[in-house]
Amino acid sequence: VQLQASGGGLVQPGGSLRLSCAASGRTFSTSLMGWFRQVPGKEREFVAAIWWSIGSAYYVDSVKGRFTISRDKAKNTVYLQMNSLKPEDTAVYYCAAQRDGASVYDTRTYDYWGQGTEVTVSS
Repeated sequence: VQLQASGGGLVQPGGSLRLSCAASGRTFSTSLMGWFRQVPGKEREFVAAIWWSIGSAYYVDSVKGRFTISRDKAKNTVYLQMNSLKPEDTAVYYCAAQRDGASVYDTRTYDYWGQGTEVTVSS
Protein backbone atom coordinates (compact mmCIF):
# COMPACT_ATOMS: atom_id res chain seq x y z
CA VAL A 1 0.00 0.00 0.00
CA GLN A 2 1.31 3.43 -0.94
CA LEU A 3 0.09 6.56 0.79
CA GLN A 4 0.33 10.07 -0.60
CA ALA A 5 -0.44 12.93 1.80
CA SER A 6 -1.20 16.46 0.69
CA GLY A 7 -2.92 19.66 1.75
CA GLY A 8 -0.51 21.17 4.23
CA GLY A 9 0.46 24.81 4.25
CA LEU A 10 0.64 28.05 6.19
CA VAL A 11 -2.54 29.25 7.88
CA GLN A 12 -3.36 31.88 10.46
CA PRO A 13 -4.63 30.94 13.92
CA GLY A 14 -8.34 30.20 13.73
CA GLY A 15 -8.08 29.15 10.11
CA SER A 16 -8.77 25.82 8.43
CA LEU A 17 -6.98 23.27 6.30
CA ARG A 18 -7.98 19.93 4.84
CA LEU A 19 -5.39 17.22 4.53
CA SER A 20 -5.83 14.35 2.09
CA CYS A 21 -4.23 10.92 2.02
CA ALA A 22 -4.65 8.91 -1.15
CA ALA A 23 -4.01 5.19 -0.89
CA SER A 24 -2.98 2.95 -3.78
CA GLY A 25 -1.89 -0.65 -4.19
CA ARG A 26 -3.35 -3.42 -2.02
CA THR A 27 -5.82 -1.14 -0.30
CA PHE A 28 -8.25 -4.01 0.37
CA SER A 29 -5.85 -5.17 3.09
CA THR A 30 -6.30 -1.94 5.09
CA SER A 31 -8.58 -1.97 8.12
CA LEU A 32 -7.62 1.29 9.85
CA MET A 33 -6.33 4.65 8.64
CA GLY A 34 -4.78 7.26 10.89
CA TRP A 35 -3.21 10.68 11.05
CA PHE A 36 -0.22 11.43 13.23
CA ARG A 37 1.90 14.54 13.69
CA GLN A 38 5.43 15.29 14.74
CA VAL A 39 7.43 18.34 15.70
CA PRO A 40 11.23 18.44 15.88
CA GLY A 41 12.58 16.84 19.03
CA LYS A 42 9.34 15.11 19.94
CA GLU A 43 7.85 11.73 19.27
CA ARG A 44 5.24 11.27 16.62
CA GLU A 45 1.82 11.56 18.22
CA PHE A 46 -1.58 10.20 17.36
CA VAL A 47 -4.13 12.71 16.04
CA ALA A 48 -7.07 10.78 14.60
CA ALA A 49 -8.02 7.44 13.09
CA ILE A 50 -10.93 5.86 11.28
CA TRP A 51 -12.02 2.30 10.65
CA TRP A 52 -12.16 1.88 6.91
CA SER A 53 -15.22 -0.37 6.78
CA ILE A 54 -17.56 1.16 9.37
CA GLY A 55 -16.23 4.70 9.65
CA SER A 56 -15.90 4.90 13.43
CA ALA A 57 -13.46 7.65 14.35
CA TYR A 58 -11.08 8.36 17.22
CA TYR A 59 -9.34 11.59 18.19
CA VAL A 60 -6.71 12.82 20.59
CA ASP A 61 -8.33 15.08 23.20
CA SER A 62 -6.52 18.20 22.01
CA VAL A 63 -8.25 18.15 18.61
CA LYS A 64 -11.71 16.95 19.55
CA GLY A 65 -14.36 19.33 18.29
CA ARG A 66 -11.91 20.96 15.87
CA PHE A 67 -10.69 18.16 13.60
CA THR A 68 -12.76 15.66 11.65
CA ILE A 69 -11.45 12.53 9.97
CA SER A 70 -13.42 11.01 7.11
CA ARG A 71 -12.91 8.61 4.23
CA ASP A 72 -14.09 8.25 0.65
CA LYS A 73 -14.09 4.58 -0.23
CA ALA A 74 -14.56 5.21 -3.94
CA LYS A 75 -11.44 7.37 -4.04
CA ASN A 76 -9.42 5.33 -1.49
CA THR A 77 -8.77 8.61 0.27
CA VAL A 78 -8.82 9.71 3.89
CA TYR A 79 -9.27 13.35 4.88
CA LEU A 80 -8.48 15.37 7.96
CA GLN A 81 -10.52 18.55 8.16
CA MET A 82 -8.80 20.89 10.61
CA ASN A 83 -10.72 23.91 11.88
CA SER A 84 -9.96 26.53 14.52
CA LEU A 85 -6.27 25.84 14.10
CA LYS A 86 -3.88 26.85 16.85
CA PRO A 87 -0.14 27.50 16.78
CA GLU A 88 0.36 24.29 18.76
CA ASP A 89 -1.08 22.35 15.82
CA THR A 90 2.04 23.22 13.84
CA ALA A 91 3.74 19.97 12.85
CA VAL A 92 4.44 17.60 10.01
CA TYR A 93 1.34 15.47 9.56
CA TYR A 94 1.62 11.86 8.45
CA CYS A 95 -1.07 9.49 7.31
CA ALA A 96 -0.75 5.81 8.07
CA ALA A 97 -2.54 2.55 7.39
CA GLN A 98 -2.87 -0.59 9.41
CA ARG A 99 -3.80 -4.10 8.27
CA ASP A 100 -5.13 -5.80 11.36
CA GLY A 101 -6.39 -2.97 13.57
CA ALA A 102 -4.35 -4.04 16.59
CA SER A 103 -4.20 -0.56 18.10
CA VAL A 104 -5.67 2.75 17.07
CA TYR A 105 -3.14 4.92 18.91
CA ASP A 106 0.23 3.12 18.71
CA THR A 107 2.52 4.13 15.85
CA ARG A 108 4.22 0.74 16.01
CA THR A 109 1.08 -1.07 14.86
CA TYR A 110 0.74 0.88 11.61
CA ASP A 111 2.16 -0.91 8.59
CA TYR A 112 2.30 1.83 5.96
CA TRP A 113 3.20 5.51 6.14
CA GLY A 114 2.91 8.47 3.82
CA GLN A 115 5.65 11.01 3.32
CA GLY A 116 4.23 13.77 5.55
CA THR A 117 2.79 17.18 4.83
CA GLU A 118 3.77 20.27 6.78
CA VAL A 119 1.22 22.41 8.60
CA THR A 120 2.25 25.78 10.01
CA VAL A 121 -0.17 27.84 12.07
CA SER A 122 1.18 31.34 12.51
CA SER A 123 0.17 34.96 12.18
